[in-house]
Amino acid sequence: MNPKNRRAIRTALQTFAAVVAVLPALAAVVADSPDLAAAAPWAVAAAASAAVAAGVVARVMAHPAFEALLDRFGLGLVDDDGGPSA
Repeated sequence: MNPKNRRAIRTALQTFAAVVAVLPALAAVVADSPDLAAAAPWAVAAAASAAVAAGVVARVMAHPAFEALLDRFGLGLVDDDGGPSA
């Protein structure tokens, strides 16, 4: 698998894990409010969308042109240890 794709998938999974971590607290709040309970499916869809969006943004940021732009601001990925970047 392409390392850039791997990084994008990893970012999406990290975002999904963060959403899952706050899910119990969200469920407790939703259980106390019938209005929030009606919106729960939308919240789940929004959380899934956030994970997908994070993966897409990570993939775009891995593009060489975007990486060059980040390098101009000192924010690019540089492997100083001489090892592989994957």
